[in-house]
Amino acid sequence: MQRRACKTVTVGGVSIGGGAPISVQSMCNIPATDVEGTVRQAQALRDAGCDILRIAVPNAAAVRLVDAIKSQVDIPLVADIHFDYRLALECAAAGIDKIRINPGNIGGEDRVKAVAQACRMRGIPIRIGVNSGSLEKEILAKYGHPTAEAMRDSALYHASLLEKFDFDDIVLSIKSSHVPTMVEAYELTAQACEYPLHLGVTEAGTEHMGLLKSAMGIGALLVRGIGDTIRVSLTADPVREVAAGRDILQGLGLRNDGVSLISCPTCGRTKIDLIGIAAQVEERARHIRKPVTVAVMGCIVNGPGEAREADIGIAGGDGKVALFKKGEVIRTVPEADAVEELMKELELL
Repeated sequence: MQRRACKTVTVGGVSIGGGAPISVQSMCNIPATDVEGTVRQAQALRDAGCDILRIAVPNAAAVRLVDAIKSQVDIPLVADIHFDYRLALECAAAGIDKIRINPGNIGGEDRVKAVAQACRMRGIPIRIGVNSGSLEKEILAKYGHPTAEAMRDSALYHASLLEKFDFDDIVLSIKSSHVPTMVEAYELTAQACEYPLHLGVTEAGTEHMGLLKSAMGIGALLVRGIGDTIRVSLTADPVREVAAGRDILQGLGLRNDGVSLISCPTCGRTKIDLIGIAAQVEERARHIRKPVTVAVMGCIVNGPGEAREADIGIAGGDGKVALFKKGEVIRTVPEADAVEELMKELELL
């Protein structure tokens, strides 16, 4: 698919926009006072495949998280700041890789200028994050409620405050919990500027519904070529956000650095525990960084034939499974050994 043309922004060595691979982001949810716990979570998120990590910086004491994490975890770090421009300045001095702040919420022009200058001097980009629930009164008065046009106008307004001081190392996000509004807002913003776009559905919900809404919203934009970095926001362990984000990119063919699992939905012909086997394979293959396709099929009807393009796979029989590579059966093993034998073959690829 053809990606939208936009400028490139670099966050601690990771490029966003300009045709760079779409990165997956998440955010620590450990209280900022728990430095050791936040560092451990940052390590877990990095190990899960998180490309860029955000931390909340609610006060001056939380600035210490920047050095604590960066000294132990090799991952680009973003400071999430609201209202207090001094926290942005302190994080910039501490070595943060990116700042998330809305210039219109930090006070007068002198404060916006100070943040822009501090970030420009250190090569720190700024993400402007617009949410449907926090639009400016003037914009709401114009449109009546948080429409897609209102969100676009808000994003461009905040960007203009930085542009006034010759700062354009900007990433925009325009999030809504209402998927159709979110999609339209990003489409309108994509047409109106050349800044990279950070995609996400805000307040998407628990892991089940949040993943569905995120896949719909983020996926709808990505297939149009819109979007340069993503976060799947879930009321769940942030590690699950990373897994979901990578899965969305894998499913769209926009990421090819892990195992792609295909499996059939089962039917009356199935004589093995296909659901259980598929779940085991998915979990055990999650951390394998090989661009391969693995098939878990219920019977010989949907086995080597329909899944012939898979690099490796199994097809169920009566208490046994057939192992196949590229559509050719290589051997038959008992159902109880199916997962282990499949994983052995996968490791050999």
